[in-house]
Amino acid sequence: MQTAFKITDHKDASKNILDEITLSYEERFIRRKKLTTDNGTEFLVNLEETVSMDEDHYFELENGNLIQVVSKEENLIEITGNNLKHIIWHIGNRHLPCQIEKKRILIQDDAVILDMILKLHGNVKKVFEKFKPEGGAYGMGRTHSHKH
Repeated sequence: MQTAFKITDHKDASKNILDEITLSYEERFIRRKKLTTDNGTEFLVNLEETVSMDEDHYFELENGNLIQVVSKEENLIEITGNNLKHIIWHIGNRHLPCQIEKKRILIQDDAVILDMILKLHGNVKKVFEKFKPEGGAYGMGRTHSHKH
């Protein structure tokens, strides 16, 4: 079984893309784990530290081949309304991953947070999409990575 000891965020033209692996937002937070690609190739991830991977990052196997990361579609809550800045503040205050777009916000499906959004007069709709939230402000890639 091949092992990936590093990841890269760009495709080196001299390296072969062996396969793709479709991972959820939570699954893209990784350090050491056995994974299986979309076509059944098993490999081990063994990184020095935990990383937050994004779509189009690559696991680089010890033989030089690459496995491309693809974001999995997930159950999310789409939030719209005239008070998105106010809602974003409350989401950020709870250190929740959040995908911020011009006219909507996407968050992971959570009944308690859904109730909070409704109380803040946000419009909500459940959707099934890829989740690519904003990275953390402290260089760790996740919004909850800093210390209190």
